[in-house]
Amino acid sequence: MTTLTLAVPDEMKKKMDSFPEMNWSEVARQAFLHKMEDMEFLRKFKEKSKLTEADALKLGKKVSKEVSNKLRKMAR
Repeated sequence: MTTLTLAVPDEMKKKMDSFPEMNWSEVARQAFLHKMEDMEFLRKFKEKSKLTEADALKLGKKVSKEVSNKLRKMAR
């Protein structure tokens, strides 16, 4: 197995140290695995997509606007 060293802010390390029962290496492995699965899904989705980058940006802006409007209405 390969060793990987990570840098974390001092405050995060203090909080991590307050949970000595946690296996932080396993937590990190699971987080990396989850992120890689997400990225593989996106890669496959992108390969099959016929959207151009401009189309995707336009659609993303429209979705963001709709979500923003919905959240504003819910906050009222």
